[in-house]
Amino acid sequence: MTERGHGKPRIGIDLGGTKIEGRVLSSAGDEIARKRILAPQGNYDETVAALVDIIRDLRSASGNEATVGIGMPGSLSPTTGLVRNANSTWLNGHPLREDLENILGLPLRMANDANCFALSEAVDGAAAGAKSVFGVIIGTGCGGGIVIDGHVLEGARGIGGEWGHIPLPWSDAEEHPGPTCWCGRKGCMEMWASGTGLSADYKTRTGELVSGHEIVARANLGEPAARTSLDRHASRLARGLANIINIIDPEVIVLGGGLSKLPHLYDVLPRLAAPYVFSDTVKIDIRPPKWGDASGVRGAAWLWND
Repeated sequence: MTERGHGKPRIGIDLGGTKIEGRVLSSAGDEIARKRILAPQGNYDETVAALVDIIRDLRSASGNEATVGIGMPGSLSPTTGLVRNANSTWLNGHPLREDLENILGLPLRMANDANCFALSEAVDGAAAGAKSVFGVIIGTGCGGGIVIDGHVLEGARGIGGEWGHIPLPWSDAEEHPGPTCWCGRKGCMEMWASGTGLSADYKTRTGELVSGHEIVARANLGEPAARTSLDRHASRLARGLANIINIIDPEVIVLGGGLSKLPHLYDVLPRLAAPYVFSDTVKIDIRPPKWGDASGVRGAAWLWND
């Protein structure tokens, strides 16, 4: 990969619910240093202190020249600058970036963790070289991020790519109105396409709650309920992706999160999505991630890519 924008090293921080991971990347994307700590639970001030400590340690390892980007749950409101929609609820309503910048005396860039995933895979990952990329995280939830020409498309309200809270398109009678989402609405993509949604579908039919990977294992052993749950999940995921294709028409879609490890998705999703795409030529390019669990922290570093 060629140098992007400047020759300084970049620090990426992945602020997760249970851990905080940081890495220092060279301008060419090579790892210089890394550090991982447990994330404080339920306490905003302790979270700020932990972030300050890890950033200072990594900047010291980089010669105190590195830029700093942070991937986070939820996002910063463009109106108030306060954290919103974070499942680490103790962050919500606080000016996290402002507090960190005041303590560190440094400018910071912050973005939703799904946006960081998409950026990582667009810059030097599975979609490197593509002008438009949609990154999808299908794990416990169903996040998304849009990258155009190497830059995250956050949108006027800072919710670009939030496809998890659009309704399942082309739903049938059995799927309507759909289960209630944590956001308060019914039938959101997050309730269908996530690993949680796959497990819930299987439980509805069998009464047993198991992981998506266990459902795959049972399907491989020929269990009909597992096979039909996987079929329904793939159909719903494909319809959701077709809706996104009709809106932003990305060159490449990259899947992340736990369900991105299910190999059958890359075989069936393009075929299942194609009938819903409003085009005379339908070639849908869906790829697994190059960086996997490291994409979030690498994408945070690439927030300084200009």
